[in-house]
Amino acid sequence: MGKSPRRRLLAPLALMGIAGLVLAGCAEGGSGNNSGDLKGKTVRISGGITGSEADALNKTFDQFTKDTGIKVVYTGDKSFEGNIVTKVTGGSAPDIAIVPQPGLLQSLIDTGDVVKPDKTVESNVDKYWSADWKTYGSKGGTFYAAPMLANVKGYIWYSPSQFKTWGVEVPKTWDDLLTLTKTIQEKTGKAPWCAGFASDAASGWPGTDWIEDLVLRQSGPDVYDQWVANKVKFTDQPIKDAFDAVGKILLDPKYVNAGFGDVKSINSTAFGDVAAKVADGTCPLTHQASFLSSNFLTVKTKDGKTPTIAPDGDVYAFLLPGITEGTVSAEAGGEFVTSFSKDAAVQKVQEYMSTPDFANARVKLGGVISANNGADPSLASSQFLTDAMKTLQNKSTVVRFDASDLMPASVGSGSFWKGMVNWIDGRPTDQVLSDIQAGYKD
Repeated sequence: MGKSPRRRLLAPLALMGIAGLVLAGCAEGGSGNNSGDLKGKTVRISGGITGSEADALNKTFDQFTKDTGIKVVYTGDKSFEGNIVTKVTGGSAPDIAIVPQPGLLQSLIDTGDVVKPDKTVESNVDKYWSADWKTYGSKGGTFYAAPMLANVKGYIWYSPSQFKTWGVEVPKTWDDLLTLTKTIQEKTGKAPWCAGFASDAASGWPGTDWIEDLVLRQSGPDVYDQWVANKVKFTDQPIKDAFDAVGKILLDPKYVNAGFGDVKSINSTAFGDVAAKVADGTCPLTHQASFLSSNFLTVKTKDGKTPTIAPDGDVYAFLLPGITEGTVSAEAGGEFVTSFSKDAAVQKVQEYMSTPDFANARVKLGGVISANNGADPSLASSQFLTDAMKTLQNKSTVVRFDASDLMPASVGSGSFWKGMVNWIDGRPTDQVLSDIQAGYKD
Protein backbone atom coordinates (compact mmCIF):
# COMPACT_ATOMS: atom_id res chain seq x y z
CA MET A 1 0.00 0.00 0.00
CA GLY A 2 1.73 2.82 0.82
CA LYS A 3 1.72 6.00 0.68
CA SER A 4 -0.19 3.34 0.42
CA PRO A 5 -3.29 4.86 -0.06
CA ARG A 6 -1.86 5.77 2.18
CA ARG A 7 -0.49 8.30 4.25
CA ARG A 8 -1.90 6.93 7.34
CA LEU A 9 -1.80 7.34 11.03
CA LEU A 10 -2.60 5.62 14.13
CA ALA A 11 -4.33 6.28 17.40
CA PRO A 12 -2.64 5.48 20.71
CA LEU A 13 -3.39 1.97 21.85
CA ALA A 14 -3.06 0.47 25.30
CA LEU A 15 -1.32 -2.88 25.53
CA MET A 16 -3.63 -5.71 26.55
CA GLY A 17 -1.83 -8.72 27.97
CA ILE A 18 -1.69 -10.90 31.01
CA ALA A 19 -2.45 -9.23 34.31
CA GLY A 20 0.37 -7.24 35.74
CA LEU A 21 2.44 -7.20 32.56
CA VAL A 22 2.92 -3.78 30.98
CA LEU A 23 4.61 -2.75 27.75
CA ALA A 24 7.50 -0.99 29.40
CA GLY A 25 8.32 -4.09 31.38
CA CYS A 26 8.28 -6.23 28.25
CA ALA A 27 10.52 -3.85 26.37
CA GLU A 28 13.05 -3.54 29.17
CA GLY A 29 13.28 -7.11 30.30
CA GLY A 30 10.27 -9.07 29.19
CA SER A 31 9.80 -12.76 29.04
CA GLY A 32 11.44 -13.23 25.64
CA ASN A 33 10.47 -16.53 24.07
CA ASN A 34 10.36 -18.39 27.37
CA SER A 35 6.92 -17.23 28.51
CA GLY A 36 5.29 -20.63 28.18
CA ASP A 37 1.68 -20.97 27.08
CA LEU A 38 0.63 -18.08 24.87
CA LYS A 39 -3.04 -19.02 24.61
CA GLY A 40 -5.34 -16.17 25.57
CA LYS A 41 -2.78 -13.42 25.10
CA THR A 42 -3.64 -10.38 22.99
CA VAL A 43 -1.23 -8.57 20.67
CA ARG A 44 -2.14 -5.06 19.59
CA ILE A 45 -1.03 -3.77 16.19
CA SER A 46 -1.18 -0.14 15.07
CA GLY A 47 -0.99 1.28 11.57
CA GLY A 48 -2.61 3.59 9.08
CA ILE A 49 -4.49 0.95 7.09
CA THR A 50 -8.18 1.70 7.50
CA GLY A 51 -11.63 0.72 6.28
CA SER A 52 -12.17 -2.54 4.44
CA GLU A 53 -8.41 -3.12 4.22
CA ALA A 54 -8.18 -3.00 8.02
CA ASP A 55 -11.01 -5.54 8.25
CA ALA A 56 -9.19 -7.83 5.84
CA LEU A 57 -5.96 -7.48 7.81
CA ASN A 58 -7.71 -8.60 10.98
CA LYS A 59 -9.20 -11.60 9.16
CA THR A 60 -5.72 -12.59 8.03
CA PHE A 61 -4.98 -13.64 11.61
CA ASP A 62 -8.01 -15.93 12.02
CA GLN A 63 -6.14 -19.16 11.33
CA PHE A 64 -3.12 -17.96 13.29
CA THR A 65 -5.35 -17.41 16.33
CA LYS A 66 -6.86 -20.90 15.96
CA ASP A 67 -3.37 -22.42 15.76
CA THR A 68 -1.72 -20.47 18.58
CA GLY A 69 -4.48 -19.12 20.80
CA ILE A 70 -3.00 -15.63 20.42
CA LYS A 71 -5.58 -12.96 19.66
CA VAL A 72 -4.38 -10.25 17.28
CA VAL A 73 -6.17 -6.90 17.16
CA TYR A 74 -5.25 -4.41 14.48
CA THR A 75 -6.52 -0.82 14.76
CA GLY A 76 -5.63 2.05 12.47
CA ASP A 77 -6.57 5.60 11.68
CA LYS A 78 -5.41 8.41 9.42
CA SER A 79 -2.96 10.02 11.81
CA PHE A 80 -0.28 7.36 12.07
CA GLU A 81 2.63 9.00 10.33
CA GLY A 82 2.22 12.26 12.18
CA ASN A 83 2.05 10.92 15.72
CA ILE A 84 3.60 7.46 16.03
CA VAL A 85 7.04 8.81 17.04
CA THR A 86 5.39 10.96 19.72
CA LYS A 87 3.40 7.97 20.96
CA VAL A 88 6.53 5.86 21.22
CA THR A 89 8.64 8.48 22.98
CA GLY A 90 5.69 9.27 25.26
CA GLY A 91 5.42 5.68 26.48
CA SER A 92 2.31 4.76 24.47
CA ALA A 93 3.90 2.47 21.91
CA PRO A 94 1.78 -0.35 20.49
CA ASP A 95 3.05 -3.93 20.58
CA ILE A 96 3.65 -3.82 16.83
CA ALA A 97 3.48 -0.97 14.33
CA ILE A 98 2.98 -1.31 10.58
CA VAL A 99 5.14 1.47 9.16
CA PRO A 100 4.57 2.60 5.55
CA GLN A 101 7.81 4.59 5.16
CA PRO A 102 11.42 3.48 5.59
CA GLY A 103 12.23 7.09 6.51
CA LEU A 104 9.67 6.99 9.32
CA LEU A 105 11.01 3.60 10.38
CA GLN A 106 14.46 5.16 10.73
CA SER A 107 13.00 7.82 13.02
CA LEU A 108 11.37 5.14 15.16
CA ILE A 109 14.62 3.21 15.40
CA ASP A 110 16.33 6.41 16.53
CA THR A 111 14.03 6.53 19.58
CA GLY A 112 15.83 3.46 20.92
CA ASP A 113 12.49 1.77 21.63
CA VAL A 114 12.30 -0.54 18.63
CA VAL A 115 12.96 -4.16 19.59
CA LYS A 116 14.97 -6.21 17.12
CA PRO A 117 13.01 -9.24 15.87
CA ASP A 118 14.20 -12.75 16.54
CA LYS A 119 16.41 -14.73 14.19
CA THR A 120 13.46 -16.54 12.64
CA VAL A 121 12.07 -13.26 11.28
CA GLU A 122 15.43 -12.25 9.84
CA SER A 123 15.88 -15.71 8.31
CA ASN A 124 12.47 -15.44 6.63
CA VAL A 125 13.37 -12.05 5.18
CA ASP A 126 16.68 -13.38 3.87
CA LYS A 127 14.82 -16.23 2.20
CA TYR A 128 11.75 -14.52 0.81
CA TRP A 129 12.73 -10.93 -0.01
CA SER A 130 15.44 -9.26 -2.05
CA ALA A 131 18.40 -7.68 -0.29
CA ASP A 132 17.00 -4.22 -1.06
CA TRP A 133 13.83 -4.90 0.90
CA LYS A 134 15.87 -6.05 3.89
CA THR A 135 18.00 -2.91 3.66
CA TYR A 136 14.90 -0.73 3.84
CA GLY A 137 14.03 -2.45 7.14
CA SER A 138 17.52 -2.00 8.57
CA LYS A 139 19.68 0.76 9.98
CA GLY A 140 23.45 0.81 10.24
CA GLY A 141 23.58 -2.80 9.06
CA THR A 142 21.25 -3.98 11.83
CA PHE A 143 17.93 -5.54 10.84
CA TYR A 144 14.81 -4.22 12.60
CA ALA A 145 11.67 -4.72 10.52
CA ALA A 146 10.34 -7.25 8.02
CA PRO A 147 8.47 -6.08 4.91
CA MET A 148 4.76 -6.84 4.83
CA LEU A 149 2.62 -6.02 1.79
CA ALA A 150 3.59 -4.03 -1.28
CA ASN A 151 2.16 -1.96 -4.07
CA VAL A 152 3.45 -1.09 -7.50
CA LYS A 153 3.33 2.60 -8.35
CA GLY A 154 3.05 4.20 -11.76
CA TYR A 155 0.03 2.50 -13.26
CA ILE A 156 -2.17 4.32 -15.76
CA TRP A 157 -5.79 3.28 -15.28
CA TYR A 158 -8.07 3.40 -18.33
CA SER A 159 -11.17 1.95 -19.99
CA PRO A 160 -10.38 -0.80 -22.55
CA SER A 161 -13.78 -0.30 -24.23
CA GLN A 162 -13.18 3.44 -24.67
CA PHE A 163 -9.75 2.74 -26.15
CA LYS A 164 -11.41 0.43 -28.66
CA THR A 165 -14.03 3.05 -29.52
CA TRP A 166 -11.38 5.71 -30.06
CA GLY A 167 -9.12 3.36 -32.04
CA VAL A 168 -6.13 3.85 -29.73
CA GLU A 169 -3.75 1.41 -28.10
CA VAL A 170 -1.73 1.16 -24.91
CA PRO A 171 1.38 3.33 -25.42
CA LYS A 172 4.84 1.79 -25.48
CA THR A 173 6.90 4.90 -24.68
CA TRP A 174 6.49 8.19 -22.79
CA ASP A 175 6.17 10.08 -26.09
CA ASP A 176 3.46 7.62 -27.15
CA LEU A 177 1.61 8.47 -23.93
CA LEU A 178 1.73 12.17 -24.74
CA THR A 179 0.46 11.42 -28.26
CA LEU A 180 -2.34 9.31 -26.78
CA THR A 181 -3.28 12.18 -24.48
CA LYS A 182 -3.48 14.61 -27.41
CA THR A 183 -5.49 12.15 -29.49
CA ILE A 184 -8.11 11.54 -26.79
CA GLN A 185 -8.46 15.29 -26.18
CA GLU A 186 -8.97 15.94 -29.88
CA LYS A 187 -11.47 13.08 -30.29
CA THR A 188 -13.56 13.99 -27.24
CA GLY A 189 -12.99 17.72 -26.86
CA LYS A 190 -12.56 17.06 -23.14
CA ALA A 191 -9.71 16.60 -20.66
CA PRO A 192 -8.26 13.08 -20.88
CA TRP A 193 -6.75 12.99 -17.37
CA CYS A 194 -8.00 13.21 -13.80
CA ALA A 195 -5.88 13.48 -10.66
CA GLY A 196 -6.39 13.98 -6.96
CA PHE A 197 -3.77 15.20 -4.51
CA ALA A 198 -6.03 15.69 -1.46
CA SER A 199 -5.21 13.39 1.46
CA ASP A 200 -5.77 15.40 4.64
CA ALA A 201 -2.41 16.22 6.26
CA ALA A 202 -0.69 14.12 3.59
CA SER A 203 -2.03 16.11 0.63
CA GLY A 204 0.39 16.23 -2.26
CA TRP A 205 1.82 12.73 -2.03
CA PRO A 206 0.19 11.46 -5.28
CA GLY A 207 2.15 14.16 -7.09
CA THR A 208 5.44 12.90 -5.67
CA ASP A 209 4.72 9.52 -7.28
CA TRP A 210 4.45 11.21 -10.68
CA ILE A 211 7.82 12.93 -10.23
CA GLU A 212 9.53 9.81 -8.92
CA ASP A 213 8.29 7.75 -11.88
CA LEU A 214 9.71 10.27 -14.34
CA VAL A 215 13.07 10.57 -12.55
CA LEU A 216 13.45 6.78 -12.67
CA ARG A 217 12.48 6.58 -16.34
CA GLN A 218 14.23 9.68 -17.68
CA SER A 219 17.45 9.60 -15.66
CA GLY A 220 17.75 5.97 -14.56
CA PRO A 221 18.18 4.12 -11.27
CA ASP A 222 21.64 5.52 -10.46
CA VAL A 223 20.45 9.13 -10.56
CA TYR A 224 17.32 8.07 -8.66
CA ASP A 225 19.49 6.58 -5.89
CA GLN A 226 21.68 9.69 -5.75
CA TRP A 227 18.55 11.83 -5.50
CA VAL A 228 17.30 9.78 -2.56
CA ALA A 229 20.71 10.23 -0.90
CA ASN A 230 20.59 14.03 -1.51
CA LYS A 231 23.63 13.83 -3.78
CA VAL A 232 21.43 14.95 -6.66
CA LYS A 233 19.49 17.98 -5.42
CA PHE A 234 15.91 18.88 -6.21
CA THR A 235 17.32 21.98 -7.87
CA ASP A 236 19.50 19.90 -10.23
CA GLN A 237 18.54 19.42 -13.87
CA PRO A 238 17.35 15.76 -13.73
CA ILE A 239 14.66 16.65 -11.19
CA LYS A 240 13.62 19.78 -13.06
CA ASP A 241 13.35 17.66 -16.21
CA ALA A 242 10.96 15.33 -14.38
CA PHE A 243 8.79 18.25 -13.22
CA ASP A 244 8.74 19.66 -16.75
CA ALA A 245 7.68 16.28 -18.15
CA VAL A 246 4.87 15.81 -15.63
CA GLY A 247 3.79 19.39 -16.18
CA LYS A 248 3.02 18.59 -19.82
CA ILE A 249 0.04 16.70 -18.46
CA LEU A 250 -0.88 18.00 -15.00
CA LEU A 251 -0.39 21.70 -15.67
CA ASP A 252 -2.13 21.75 -19.04
CA PRO A 253 -5.75 23.00 -18.68
CA LYS A 254 -6.70 21.08 -21.81
CA TYR A 255 -5.66 17.81 -20.19
CA VAL A 256 -6.95 18.03 -16.58
CA ASN A 257 -8.99 17.66 -14.43
CA ALA A 258 -11.59 15.39 -16.05
CA GLY A 259 -14.76 15.17 -13.98
CA PHE A 260 -13.60 17.58 -11.31
CA GLY A 261 -12.71 20.99 -12.74
CA ASP A 262 -9.54 22.83 -13.68
CA VAL A 263 -5.86 22.28 -12.86
CA LYS A 264 -6.19 23.68 -9.34
CA SER A 265 -9.05 21.27 -8.58
CA ILE A 266 -6.40 18.54 -8.38
CA ASN A 267 -5.55 19.79 -4.89
CA SER A 268 -9.16 19.62 -3.70
CA THR A 269 -9.85 16.18 -5.19
CA ALA A 270 -9.32 13.20 -2.88
CA PHE A 271 -6.84 10.77 -4.39
CA GLY A 272 -9.25 7.83 -4.20
CA ASP A 273 -12.15 9.69 -5.81
CA VAL A 274 -10.61 9.32 -9.27
CA ALA A 275 -11.68 5.67 -9.36
CA ALA A 276 -15.36 6.57 -9.67
CA LYS A 277 -14.69 8.88 -12.62
CA VAL A 278 -12.66 6.25 -14.45
CA ALA A 279 -15.32 3.62 -13.78
CA ASP A 280 -18.20 5.69 -15.14
CA GLY A 281 -16.25 6.84 -18.21
CA THR A 282 -15.90 10.49 -17.19
CA CYS A 283 -12.12 10.25 -16.85
CA PRO A 284 -10.19 8.36 -19.56
CA LEU A 285 -6.81 8.24 -17.76
CA THR A 286 -5.46 8.47 -14.22
CA HIS A 287 -2.08 7.73 -12.66
CA GLN A 288 -2.15 5.72 -9.46
CA ALA A 289 -0.66 2.67 -7.75
CA SER A 290 -1.92 -0.91 -7.88
CA PHE A 291 -3.86 -0.34 -4.68
CA LEU A 292 -6.43 1.71 -6.62
CA SER A 293 -7.89 -1.64 -7.67
CA SER A 294 -9.50 -1.85 -4.22
CA ASN A 295 -11.22 1.52 -4.78
CA PHE A 296 -12.98 0.13 -7.84
CA LEU A 297 -14.74 -2.40 -5.60
CA THR A 298 -16.77 0.41 -4.03
CA VAL A 299 -17.77 2.41 -7.15
CA LYS A 300 -20.11 1.85 -10.08
CA THR A 301 -19.96 2.00 -13.86
CA LYS A 302 -22.39 4.20 -15.81
CA ASP A 303 -24.66 1.13 -15.90
CA GLY A 304 -24.69 0.94 -12.11
CA LYS A 305 -22.51 -2.17 -11.88
CA THR A 306 -19.30 -2.86 -10.01
CA PRO A 307 -16.56 -2.46 -12.64
CA THR A 308 -14.63 -5.49 -13.79
CA ILE A 309 -10.84 -5.10 -13.78
CA ALA A 310 -9.53 -6.97 -16.81
CA PRO A 311 -7.84 -6.33 -20.18
CA ASP A 312 -11.30 -6.58 -21.78
CA GLY A 313 -13.21 -5.32 -18.75
CA ASP A 314 -14.55 -1.97 -17.60
CA VAL A 315 -11.18 -0.77 -16.32
CA TYR A 316 -7.60 -1.93 -16.50
CA ALA A 317 -4.12 -0.45 -16.16
CA PHE A 318 -0.75 -0.41 -17.85
CA LEU A 319 2.57 0.48 -16.27
CA LEU A 320 3.77 3.98 -17.12
CA PRO A 321 6.01 3.35 -20.15
CA GLY A 322 9.68 4.18 -20.27
CA ILE A 323 11.46 6.69 -22.48
CA THR A 324 12.51 3.89 -24.82
CA GLU A 325 10.37 0.93 -25.79
CA GLY A 326 10.92 -2.33 -23.92
CA THR A 327 12.32 -0.94 -20.68
CA VAL A 328 10.33 -1.89 -17.59
CA SER A 329 10.78 0.23 -14.48
CA ALA A 330 8.60 0.25 -11.41
CA GLU A 331 8.45 2.28 -8.27
CA ALA A 332 7.24 0.28 -5.28
CA GLY A 333 5.84 1.06 -1.90
CA GLY A 334 5.16 -1.11 1.09
CA GLU A 335 4.92 -1.46 4.84
CA PHE A 336 7.30 -2.73 7.48
CA VAL A 337 6.46 -4.61 10.66
CA THR A 338 8.29 -3.32 13.70
CA SER A 339 7.92 -4.21 17.36
CA PHE A 340 8.23 -2.42 20.70
CA SER A 341 7.99 -5.50 22.91
CA LYS A 342 10.04 -8.63 23.66
CA ASP A 343 6.96 -10.52 24.78
CA ALA A 344 6.84 -14.04 23.34
CA ALA A 345 3.38 -13.57 21.84
CA VAL A 346 4.50 -10.42 20.04
CA GLN A 347 7.54 -12.23 18.67
CA LYS A 348 5.29 -15.05 17.47
CA VAL A 349 3.07 -12.61 15.59
CA GLN A 350 6.11 -11.01 13.96
CA GLU A 351 7.31 -14.41 12.84
CA TYR A 352 3.96 -15.19 11.22
CA MET A 353 3.83 -11.83 9.45
CA SER A 354 7.18 -12.56 7.78
CA THR A 355 6.03 -15.84 6.22
CA PRO A 356 4.49 -16.70 2.85
CA ASP A 357 1.52 -18.10 4.81
CA PHE A 358 0.66 -14.61 6.06
CA ALA A 359 1.21 -13.07 2.61
CA ASN A 360 -0.95 -15.70 0.92
CA ALA A 361 -3.73 -15.34 3.51
CA ARG A 362 -3.91 -11.59 3.02
CA VAL A 363 -3.49 -11.63 -0.77
CA LYS A 364 -6.28 -14.21 -1.04
CA LEU A 365 -8.69 -11.85 0.74
CA GLY A 366 -8.31 -9.39 -2.11
CA GLY A 367 -7.13 -5.93 -3.08
CA VAL A 368 -3.42 -6.27 -2.26
CA ILE A 369 -0.16 -7.89 -3.34
CA SER A 370 3.08 -8.88 -1.64
CA ALA A 371 6.74 -8.76 -2.60
CA ASN A 372 7.32 -11.98 -0.63
CA ASN A 373 8.86 -14.29 -3.21
CA GLY A 374 7.35 -17.30 -1.47
CA ALA A 375 3.84 -15.96 -1.97
CA ASP A 376 1.62 -17.23 -4.78
CA PRO A 377 0.57 -14.52 -7.31
CA SER A 378 -2.29 -16.71 -8.54
CA LEU A 379 -4.07 -16.13 -5.22
CA ALA A 380 -4.51 -12.42 -6.01
CA SER A 381 -8.09 -11.28 -6.41
CA SER A 382 -7.79 -10.19 -10.05
CA GLN A 383 -5.66 -10.81 -13.11
CA PHE A 384 -4.37 -7.27 -12.72
CA LEU A 385 -3.06 -7.90 -9.19
CA THR A 386 -1.57 -11.21 -10.27
CA ASP A 387 0.28 -9.43 -13.07
CA ALA A 388 1.37 -6.64 -10.71
CA MET A 389 2.72 -9.16 -8.23
CA LYS A 390 4.63 -10.99 -10.96
CA THR A 391 6.07 -7.67 -12.14
CA LEU A 392 7.33 -6.97 -8.64
CA GLN A 393 8.80 -10.46 -8.30
CA ASN A 394 10.41 -10.43 -11.77
CA LYS A 395 14.16 -10.01 -11.41
CA SER A 396 14.39 -8.22 -14.79
CA THR A 397 12.18 -5.35 -13.63
CA VAL A 398 14.10 -2.28 -12.47
CA VAL A 399 12.47 -1.64 -9.08
CA ARG A 400 13.08 1.21 -6.70
CA PHE A 401 11.28 2.00 -3.47
CA ASP A 402 9.20 5.16 -3.32
CA ALA A 403 11.78 7.96 -3.10
CA SER A 404 9.83 10.27 -0.81
CA ASP A 405 9.37 7.39 1.64
CA LEU A 406 13.16 6.99 1.77
CA MET A 407 13.93 10.68 2.24
CA PRO A 408 14.05 12.36 5.66
CA ALA A 409 10.54 13.13 6.90
CA SER A 410 11.18 16.88 6.70
CA VAL A 411 11.46 16.42 2.94
CA GLY A 412 9.72 13.19 1.92
CA SER A 413 6.54 13.80 3.90
CA GLY A 414 7.15 17.49 4.39
CA SER A 415 8.51 19.93 1.84
CA PHE A 416 8.05 17.49 -1.09
CA TRP A 417 4.34 16.99 -0.39
CA LYS A 418 3.82 20.71 0.20
CA GLY A 419 5.82 21.55 -2.90
CA MET A 420 3.55 19.46 -5.11
CA VAL A 421 0.48 21.29 -3.79
CA ASN A 422 2.13 24.66 -4.37
CA TRP A 423 3.18 23.62 -7.87
CA ILE A 424 -0.38 22.72 -8.83
CA ASP A 425 -1.52 26.05 -7.34
CA GLY A 426 0.76 27.85 -9.79
CA ARG A 427 4.03 28.47 -7.98
CA PRO A 428 6.93 28.52 -10.51
CA THR A 429 8.83 25.26 -10.83
CA ASP A 430 12.23 26.72 -9.90
CA GLN A 431 10.79 28.21 -6.71
CA VAL A 432 9.05 24.94 -5.84
CA LEU A 433 12.28 22.99 -6.30
CA SER A 434 14.18 25.43 -4.12
CA ASP A 435 11.49 25.23 -1.45
CA ILE A 436 11.55 21.45 -1.42
CA GLN A 437 15.34 21.29 -1.19
CA ALA A 438 15.21 23.67 1.76
CA GLY A 439 13.48 20.90 3.70
CA TYR A 440 16.89 19.32 4.23
CA LYS A 441 17.89 22.28 6.41
CA ASP A 442 15.04 21.79 8.88
